[in-house]
Amino acid sequence: MKNQSACFSCCLAIIVIFAFSGCSVEASKAGNPEQVAKQAVDSPRQAAPRGATIEIKRGSPSETVRAFYAKLREGKFREAIFLTNLRPAIEGLTDGELKEFAVDFEAVARNVPVEIEINGEIITGDAATVTARLPGEDDEKLELQQIRLRREGELWIILSADDETEKRIKKEGRDYFLSLRIETHEAEAKSMLDRIVKAQMVFSLQNRGEFAEFAKLIEQGLLPSDVTTSESTGYNYKLNLAGDRKSYSASATPAVYGKSGKTSFRLDLDKEGKPKVKSEDNGGKILAK
Repeated sequence: MKNQSACFSCCLAIIVIFAFSGCSVEASKAGNPEQVAKQAVDSPRQAAPRGATIEIKRGSPSETVRAFYAKLREGKFREAIFLTNLRPAIEGLTDGELKEFAVDFEAVARNVPVEIEINGEIITGDAATVTARLPGEDDEKLELQQIRLRREGELWIILSADDETEKRIKKEGRDYFLSLRIETHEAEAKSMLDRIVKAQMVFSLQNRGEFAEFAKLIEQGLLPSDVTTSESTGYNYKLNLAGDRKSYSASATPAVYGKSGKTSFRLDLDKEGKPKVKSEDNGGKILAK
């Protein structure tokens, strides 16, 4: 299973940005956004990167793409995001607040190749498309991808968010990433409970109707290890087995209420053994049956 938070970045058309795991961040101080973005473009390696099949000119859309991935790989996340239309969501964050999302960005940075192979660039007025070989959905195989950009003043900006998402980002500003993280973790908590149901069903069919604890389900490849930690999921999962192992209940609660999630979930089996899930915002506490 991929990191639980991979879907956190579904709003991004180009890069996958959130997959929680610890890191240290070299985030630049927030200054004038245009100045920071320009410095991000001007400061990458001056020589054309190995693997590029076209000439990369200074100030071109291709150079913006190269600068973005260089900054992302170096852990300079603020500078990297200033080169995209996600900028309003990050420019209001302090360095301390940005560190709360550091783990999200760092997981993506690990998948960025040392050298980005740029194969093409098309400019039409204030719009541009750059073709580059980047990690695909499995984060391992490199695939040709088209990156859209738009000219803003003297800079080219990567369009990581679609029009609707960009409107939301402009409206919510610095609260956007927090809201998105909560929404995604809550959706994934429901998905994890569904996986628990399926895993228990498979196990019980193979073990005379008995259910198992998380460790056994993980050992047999029926559940991801994410279920045992909130580091990648943002939620704490608990499983209660009946004494005869013929029944069970499970819960999912936010690891940090208001930041990693707000809704608590509870899974129970009814008299017929069918799973029932209920949810409620109760301040992050475990729901009663």
